[in-house]
Amino acid sequence: MNKVILIGNLTKDPELRYTPNGVAVTTFTLAINRPRTNQAGEREADFINIVAWQKLADLCATYLRKGRQAAVEGRIQTRSYDNKEGKKVYVTEVVAENVQFLGGKGGEGGGYDPGFGGMKPSGGQRDEMDAFGDPFANTGKPINISDDDLPF
Repeated sequence: MNKVILIGNLTKDPELRYTPNGVAVTTFTLAINRPRTNQAGEREADFINIVAWQKLADLCATYLRKGRQAAVEGRIQTRSYDNKEGKKVYVTEVVAENVQFLGGKGGEGGGYDPGFGGMKPSGGQRDEMDAFGDPFANTGKPINISDDDLPF
């Protein structure tokens, strides 16, 4: 089984390109904080390269921006190529199968949320995004909850 689920923030705007056959491909990098701090007490992050194809590539290029939080479900893929010096370079990346845009524009809470699994690439799967109402979206208004309703 080859499946990975990641949640992180984009390190830069996605790059949309097209293959010679006209297939859209978008690449971006997610910065994902590690769960523990290092010996110096600093939190480290991993930077994971993500690749999205076809309609999902177009959607990611349209709605994702630097700093925006996203959840990516996909599979790990390795590939290799020869660089300009003739040395073989190995690349490990995640091929996105589902992407959820978390937070609002610019990384703020709320805003557009297609729902996890709401975007899948073509090939017999859903092509369109479904917007689901988020009752916990950041509307800027205080939430009226009594202390008795809290589990802690």
